[in-house]
Amino acid sequence: MTHLENDIRWMQAAIALGERSKGLTAPSPSVGCIIVNKDNQIIGRGWTQSGGRPHAEAMALSQCQSLKGATVYVTLEPCAHKSNRGPTCSDSLVAAQPERVVIACRDPDPRTNGQGISKMVAAGIKVECGLLEKQAAQSMSGFFSRQLKARPYVTLKMATSLDGCIALENGESQWITGERARAHAHLERMRSELIVVGRKTLEFDKPSLNVRLQGLGDRSPKKAVLGHGEIPSGWIGLREPTDIIKTTADHVLIEGGAKTAAAFLKGDLVDRILLYRAPILIGKGLHALADIGLTHLSEAHHRWHLKERRTLGNDQLEAYLRI
Repeated sequence: MTHLENDIRWMQAAIALGERSKGLTAPSPSVGCIIVNKDNQIIGRGWTQSGGRPHAEAMALSQCQSLKGATVYVTLEPCAHKSNRGPTCSDSLVAAQPERVVIACRDPDPRTNGQGISKMVAAGIKVECGLLEKQAAQSMSGFFSRQLKARPYVTLKMATSLDGCIALENGESQWITGERARAHAHLERMRSELIVVGRKTLEFDKPSLNVRLQGLGDRSPKKAVLGHGEIPSGWIGLREPTDIIKTTADHVLIEGGAKTAAAFLKGDLVDRILLYRAPILIGKGLHALADIGLTHLSEAHHRWHLKERRTLGNDQLEAYLRI
């Protein structure tokens, strides 16, 4: 294994660790960190904990007695801005004196941007930045969206038949997809801080929108309804799609129905589409999307690219990212 291959291996592991806390850390990013000694053995690992503290680096450092000759792999530039919640991670790393710090992404937060790197370089630590940058940024998509777009990262989830329907004409929709696809959708709920449905979906389906996976019920996100009218107890009311900017969520999941999905697409607020497709035909049913404001077919092209495709039982999942 080459030196670069080894670095990639450990950074991939750090990204996977950061994914553990996705949906739990807002407004802090879900960072992952792995520390290996000069013999290429793990001596510390961490990920941002619920509520944002401790940071991934602090968790990993707490497991180490000495960082002499060690390399730290971290998905985001160690913080440099002061906080009453604890020392900065860049200061902690300067004190620990590892030989190298390998960083995936520079921190877009102006309070840290570049300053964490500068501190460590000034202290004689070798710092490398940019390894698996795109993958790491996607794992912290909510944080980057807030920093760069001033809004949450929005995923639109649709479960349809082969002919693009989400329900029978009478509204019956349980169940279009099978158990494995629904389980995957619950994992996506777990990684979100807020789920949004439209008023018709709320009134007709009365959805619970919780995470129904064994042992993960406490990871259920907050619930919001789009549109005018009475707001159920414990729910958030959104008059229009742009109201998501006012929430504390970094990851928002849009679950239904056709008008709500269309409203977010029409507002150019969707970053990712999860399309669960079942091998069934419905014919005369309710379609997945209402009008999204297109006047020419050319406007529909070059907006999305396929990121992932997988089989879930009898169903297919396709994940698309905006171009």
